[in-house]
Amino acid sequence: MERTEAEIAAQEELLKIADELERIQTRLWEVHASLPAPPERTLEEEDDDEEMEVATEVRAIIECVINDWIGAAIRDFRAGAAWRKGPTRRSPSA
Repeated sequence: MERTEAEIAAQEELLKIADELERIQTRLWEVHASLPAPPERTLEEEDDDEEMEVATEVRAIIECVINDWIGAAIRDFRAGAAWRKGPTRRSPSA
């Protein structure tokens, strides 16, 4: 069965959205890379540097969002855009 114009348009739109998400993902990795890496610190030093705690938290948030949401969305949208209808499978008659 051929895809309809609406299905073709939807799959093309999924590819565009996946491309946009990849650009956002790149921007997020750039923000991540711009933050200072956490130095080796003792427990007493951890409370002294609030800026480093913010950087560490922001880095962790970016990593989680990319890994849990954006990366998954990109993969799913690309898979949906590539999906083609196959022959209809019929269950065996009883």
